[in-house]
Amino acid sequence: MDPKLLEILVCPITKGPLEYDKENSELISRSANLAYPIRDGLPVMLEQEARELEVE
Repeated sequence: MDPKLLEILVCPITKGPLEYDKENSELISRSANLAYPIRDGLPVMLEQEARELEVE
């Protein structure tokens, strides 16, 4: 994931920052408690495509 792209992208729901999870190929929104998948190098920033994060 390009660090400059990560600086620009925000969660579409909360408009909060995202964290890159390289291991799972996802962008994590802690504020929305969602993980957005990255497919073929492109982040899929759709709420219906995101998975809910497990509460720790």
